[in-house]
Parts: sequence; structure tokens; C-alpha cells
Amino acid sequence: MDIADFELRFQQGLNAMNGMPLAAARRYYDELCASFAPPRPADMDVCDARIGNVPVRCYRPAYMRPGQILYVHGGGFSLGSLDSHQGVAEGLAQALEREVVSLDYSLMPEARYASAMDDCRRVCEALAPVAMVGDSAGARLILDVVDGVEQVPVLGLIYPLVGVPAWSTLGPDAPLLSREDVLSAWPLIEQDAPSGDGLRPPAERVEVLAVERDPLTAPLEQAVTAWRQGGASVGYHLAANMLHGCLHARELLPDMAVAWQGFCDALNRRLR
Repeated sequence: MDIADFELRFQQGLNAMNGMPLAAARRYYDELCASFAPPRPADMDVCDARIGNVPVRCYRPAYMRPGQILYVHGGGFSLGSLDSHQGVAEGLAQALEREVVSLDYSLMPEARYASAMDDCRRVCEALAPVAMVGDSAGARLILDVVDGVEQVPVLGLIYPLVGVPAWSTLGPDAPLLSREDVLSAWPLIEQDAPSGDGLRPPAERVEVLAVERDPLTAPLEQAVTAWRQGGASVGYHLAANMLHGCLHARELLPDMAVAWQGFCDALNRRLR
């Protein structure tokens, strides 16, 4: 698959969701994202559970190092589930050789963002994970949950929204995600998200994975520079010519595969 094929297939899926009732759109999104995932490894043990009354899905590779990884999925705060991002969680478990606990947090608009943050906090406090990894909306959720926390584990952030988005700070429009898309999602969390410009280091050790064609990348790179200047050790991995959402097809897109492997290898080094 090349990036044009991915863009066409994913955009067709997003277009098909237009006009659907929210529940139907969510099911369609789950199927769309999962359609890019590689087959589940035969030796991967997967089970559903609840932690602090929050639904989670646990991925245990055949060989496991000590320590659990908390994974928080993306989806624009109103989409995404344990099913949509199962391939990403499995990939993390394989690459990091650790149990990955994927979190099914409350979605907007039925719930407030404060509820999603509370879900994440409860699971995090129960697990005491060695790392927290999230993509897109999930990465922003992690940033907001650890805001003001003194002891934060290693963070793995995949194309997160940082700070307060504005036309003047976001990068150029890109296929699959425009500036208008980002600004339209912001009101879902604005009332409950911690205030600030996102330029204070969220943790002492952070690995970041970004894609070149994404309006979130420009403010993210500014934040990475500020976090480093603030004393944090921050690794940065950029997938050339890739788009927001390419994480799902990381095994099929060579440039995404390279950046993903570098990101996971760097996380592994920090955890060892």
C-alpha cells in the first residue's frame, strides 16, 4: 500500500460516516480502523476486564518483561474504542514485550471530558504503569491527566494536540485532518481541559511520534523544543509524507513502519 491508497480508502470511510447516527458512525469507524490491522499474533493472549469500573482490554505477548503499559486510543474525543485501536495495542505489546492495557474511556458528547480524564486517572492509579502511550485524542488525554503530577512515568505521545489550537498556530491543512476539524473538536474538551499553552514539560522522559502532513505537527514541534529547553529528555520521530491516521496502517506503509519502529525502540531503551 502507498500513501495515496491509504488516503483514498480512509477518506472514503470517513465520507461514508457523514449523516450516520453517532452510534452507527462509531461502529463504522471501529471497523474502518481495524481493517488496516495485521492478523493477531497466535501467541498473543487478549482478555477484557474492568479496572476501577472502567472497561479495559489486556494484551499479553508470549514473552513479557516486567511492568505494564497503559494505552489510550484516539478518535477525536467522540470516536474510537477498544476495537478500533486493537491493532495498535497489539503492536505495542509485541514491540515493547510488555502487557499493554488499553483503556475504553468515556466519549463525548454524552460524557464530559472530565469523565474521560477521571477514567484514565483511576486506571493509571490502579496499574502504576511504567509508561503511558496514546495517539491523537488519547495522547492529549494523557497530557491533561498528568498535568501537575509530580511523578510521571515514561510518556509515548503519537501526534497529540498540544496547547490551545488556533488558526495561527496550527500547521497547514492536510488530507484526513484539517485545521477546521481540529478546531471543531476543541469545544468538546475546552471546558474541562487544564489551561496552559502546553509548553511545560509533561514528564522527564518522553518519546514523540509525528507525521509530516498533519496540522498538529507544527505546534507539536514547538512544544518538543520547549520541553527540551525545560529540561526533559524528549525523543522525536517524524514519519515522512505520512498523514494523521496512518498509525493504523503502520505495517503497510514503509515510512510509517520505520518511524513506528524507531519510536518503539526508543521507548524500549527508556524502559530498560
